[in-house]
Amino acid sequence: MNGEYGYYKELIEKHLLDFLPDVDHKSITVYNAMKYSLEAGGKRLRPVLLLATCDFVGGDINAAIPYACALEYIHTYSLIHDDLPEVDDDELRRGKPTNHMVFGHAMALLAGDGLLSTAFEMMNKDMLMYFQDTCSLKKRICASYEIAKGAGCRGMIAGQVADIEAEGKRCSTEMLDYIHLNKTAALITAAVRAGAHLGGSDDETIGRLTMYAENLGLAFQIADDILDVEGNASELGKNTGKDAEHNKSTYPALYGLEASRMRLQELTQNAINVMAPYYDNAEFFTNLVKELAERKK
Repeated sequence: MNGEYGYYKELIEKHLLDFLPDVDHKSITVYNAMKYSLEAGGKRLRPVLLLATCDFVGGDINAAIPYACALEYIHTYSLIHDDLPEVDDDELRRGKPTNHMVFGHAMALLAGDGLLSTAFEMMNKDMLMYFQDTCSLKKRICASYEIAKGAGCRGMIAGQVADIEAEGKRCSTEMLDYIHLNKTAALITAAVRAGAHLGGSDDETIGRLTMYAENLGLAFQIADDILDVEGNASELGKNTGKDAEHNKSTYPALYGLEASRMRLQELTQNAINVMAPYYDNAEFFTNLVKELAERKK
C-alpha cells in the first residue's frame, strides 16, 4: 500500500487498544481474547477508509479516531465469529491460530460480543463530550448510525445470513451481489459514509463516495474469492480452498475464474470513474481500489 495508507494505518495501530475497557480480574480472560484478535494484524482497511474519507472532505482525522477504531472492533468481532466451526470453521487467521483455537469456542463468542459492545461504548462516550456543540454532535450521531446500520441486520449480518443459506445452491447474479454488498461492502460503505459525515461533507460528495465504496466492496470480495482458489496460503495467512469445501456461493464457483477477473476489473474501473471528477484530489481512492484488486493477500 502507498505511504498515505501507511500513515492512516499507523495512526489506527497507535490507538487501537486505547479503547479496550478495564475489566475485573475475575473476567480477564475475555479481555485477553479480545486483545489477542485485535493485535493479530491485518489491513485495517475499514478504519483507514474512514480516516481517509474524513481527511478528503476536510475533517479532523484525530477527532475521528474513536469511530475508526470502533469499525475495526466490529470487523474483528465478525472475524472471530466467522472462524467458528458453526460458520466457516477456520483454524488459521492472519498466520495465527484463530481465537477459538486459543481460548475455546465459548470464550471466542464472548470476545466477539465484547468487541461489538465496546465499539458502541467508545462512540457513545465520544458523543457525550459534545452536548453543547450541536453541529459536532450531529456529525457523530450520523457516523455512529452509519456504522450501526452497516454492521446490522440490514448490512453485514444480512449478507452473512444470505451467504450461509446459499451454501450448496446456485445463486443468481443478483443474489450473489446481494450477499457481497451486505456481507463485505456494507461495512466498507459505512466506513466511507461515517468518515464523510465526521468531516462535514455535502450530500453530493457523500453520494459519490457511497458509489465508490459499494464498487470497492464488491471488488474486494471477488478478489478474496479468487485468492481462495489460487492464492498462496502462506502469503494469505489463512487456509485456501475453504469456499469450495463449504460449497459457498462465490463468483469463481458460479462463473469461473476468467469471468470473475472480468467482473473485478469492471468494478474497479467503476470505482475509479466515480471519483474522476475530483481529479488528483482522489488519488488515494483510485490507487487503493487498483491495489486491492491486484493484491496477493
